[in-house]
Formats: sequence, C-alpha cells, structure tokens
Amino acid sequence: MRTHGWGGNPPRDDDEATARILAATRKQIDDHDGSVKLSDVARALGVTRQTVYRYFSGTEELLQATAVGAVDELLDRVAARLNGITAPDAVLVEGVAVVLDELSRDRYVGLMVRSDHLSLGVLGGITGELGRTFIRSMLSRLDIDWAAHGYTTADFDDVAEIALRTLQSLILDDARAARSDDELRHFLDRWLGSAVRAIPKPATS
Repeated sequence: MRTHGWGGNPPRDDDEATARILAATRKQIDDHDGSVKLSDVARALGVTRQTVYRYFSGTEELLQATAVGAVDELLDRVAARLNGITAPDAVLVEGVAVVLDELSRDRYVGLMVRSDHLSLGVLGGITGELGRTFIRSMLSRLDIDWAAHGYTTADFDDVAEIALRTLQSLILDDARAARSDDELRHFLDRWLGSAVRAIPKPATS
C-alpha cells in the first residue's frame, strides 16, 4: 500500500484506507447535498485520484459502497417504524411504503435510487443476492412468527422476492410522486398484500 499523502497520516492497511475513503465520501455527500466526485474525495483525503482508484473503479462504485455501508442504519429505521405490526401482509405493505419513504430522505442508500444515479446495475441489484440478504435481515427484525402464520422457509423466500420485485418496480416508476400515501398503501395491499395472504397453504385436518 502506498503511503504518500493522506495528510501526513497514512493508513495502517488497505482496510483502514477503504474505511477512510468511505468516511470522506459520506462527508462530501453531507456537505454537498449528494453531489460528489471521486476527485473531491481524493482532495479531502490529501491523496491523488489514482490512490482512490486503487480501491474503487470510479464514482459510481464509490457511491455504491457507501450505500452498502449505510444499509443497516436504513433497515434499523424501517424496523423501528414497523414495530408492533404482526400480520405478514400488513407488515409487507407498510414495509414497502416505509422503505420508499426512507429512501426519499436517505442521503446514502437513497442517493443510489435517485434518477441521476439510478442505473440498470443498481436497479437489478435490488432483486439480486445482496438485495435478498438485506430484506431477509429486515424481515428477521420484525415481530412476526412466520412459521406460526403457516409460512415455510421456501414461502419466506418467496415473500422476500415478491416484496423486492414490488419495490424495484415502484422505484423505477417513482411511485411516491404518482400516488398519495393512502393510494400507495391501497395499491400495495391489492397487489403485494393479496399475494402474501395467498401463500400459506390452509391446514388440513
């Protein structure tokens, strides 16, 4: 690892260098209302752009890594707003609506789904393995006994995928701009809620 620059205080290793770059990126986002360039981050750290390029291929990858690092904070806020909802269909409907609301105000994860940053890679990633990991993490934080409601492990995975695909399409269509909060929840209940309610198989006697 090169030690030139870094304001005279070079990082101990590549992990620390990456952490500093991401912290500087977050500060640039905070200070400039989401407008950030790799060169701005390099300047703030006292290094050359080539140094930052050793860790990130460009601004978009840097912003994506910053977003991934902030996902847990986003999920904690979502889970707190869903606290006390114990019906699977209701929590999924409210959950998608809450995620859309949080994304509209989030500086880091939300930045990646803004129209000026939204790409096929980001959009596809919502339903990819990383997205599935995130939604499983969120669902596991909720006050729901999925098995008691008749959902198997496979059913749980289907619920996660249905929710992700719904979220993906609504982000693409900018659903919050097109519908009021009540209209959005009504729409979500008709499509997402009804699908979730239909999944568990009725118990046989």
